[in-house]
Amino acid sequence: MPRSLYTLLLVLLAACGGSPDGDTLSREALPLTTVTGFGSNPGGLRMLLHTPPGAPKNAPLVVAMHGCTQTGSDYQAAGWNGLADKWGFYVVYPEQPSGNRCFRWYDAAHTRRGKGDALSIRQMVDYMIASHGVDASRVFVTGFSAGGAMTPVMLAAYPDVFAAGAVMAGIPYRCADTIGAIADCMYLGKSLSAKAWGDLARSGYPGYSGPLPRISIWAGTSDYMVKPQNLNDMMLQWTDAHGIDATADGTQTVGQATHKVYTDAGGKTLVETWSISGMSHAVSIDPGLADAGGCGTTGAYFADTGLCSTYQAALFFGLGQAGSAPPTTPPVSNPPANPPSSPPPVTNPPSTGPCTEVLDANFYHVTKGRAHLCGPYSMSVCANGSGDELGLWNMMQTWIHETSPGHFERGQCP
Repeated sequence: MPRSLYTLLLVLLAACGGSPDGDTLSREALPLTTVTGFGSNPGGLRMLLHTPPGAPKNAPLVVAMHGCTQTGSDYQAAGWNGLADKWGFYVVYPEQPSGNRCFRWYDAAHTRRGKGDALSIRQMVDYMIASHGVDASRVFVTGFSAGGAMTPVMLAAYPDVFAAGAVMAGIPYRCADTIGAIADCMYLGKSLSAKAWGDLARSGYPGYSGPLPRISIWAGTSDYMVKPQNLNDMMLQWTDAHGIDATADGTQTVGQATHKVYTDAGGKTLVETWSISGMSHAVSIDPGLADAGGCGTTGAYFADTGLCSTYQAALFFGLGQAGSAPPTTPPVSNPPANPPSSPPPVTNPPSTGPCTEVLDANFYHVTKGRAHLCGPYSMSVCANGSGDELGLWNMMQTWIHETSPGHFERGQCP
């Protein structure tokens, strides 16, 4: 093999988290259902399906895409199946069966609407809507590395199919249109204006005038394979595509991550970024997260940072609570310097008197004195008085009710 081609192969594999020696994951994977006959499949992909027990009618769908050298079964380590079983949605794992197992995010023949890998993935969604009654308005896409680079492809080429996406260590849409441009995107980063990036996103479906998918963008500050600048480039691309500015409307620190949100005039989050300090090329997981039934399995390219990107992405999608919608109020730029990290004393026991209920984000339950931080690393929220766990300290909305002054319990009034 000519040296130039071998070097290019190294770059391509590195783009997705692998090596030319086939450094694949060696974990025991749960069985997935292989689906055939889902369409013309011009990309030659495999379709693997996880079905939650007792899947409800009109269930949502999450499409989850692996990185290079990985398989669809390997990507179960991100923890999507546990959430699917708990919250009642399907998970489809597209699989690229080629030798390097890289989705072709760098090839115009596979990144345009109606072509190649992109069309194969869209056909999987159509199959799930037709055969399983999936709610066509609640279809989401996520992926890591090559799958993370393929996620903006699906959002740009099929904004009429996907409601939102979550990118893990990915690359902006059309950063590369040929295999020779891969290294510029991965290792150097491209210095384009917000409008230039936005124009590339708009080129995915020329003439489309409907609503665009929302996007959650994740990256580690120490990623050595995909330059962290790609997080900012994707933020510029999708804020411009949505017609909003690139100045964060809210910032908060969650563990070792910095979380920023970019909202429309009504306060709805359209773009968010999560920058995880010190994390390399990986999916951020938290195997001990009780609210997610655990979150993922540690291993190559799955890092236990104490922050479950899968759980946060699912909340961003609006999954997890009946009738839930994405939060409309961003986190404040300056959260309390010393929020309570241990339960305050119970001064009033439960009462059978009048009950007052409120639906608010866990972040504001804490800042407004209804709850306190609790659990490992003080990342969860517990109701004042009862100690009922409400979930993570974030913008997840939870009902609580007050039965006596200062005594709150999870849920609505009986």
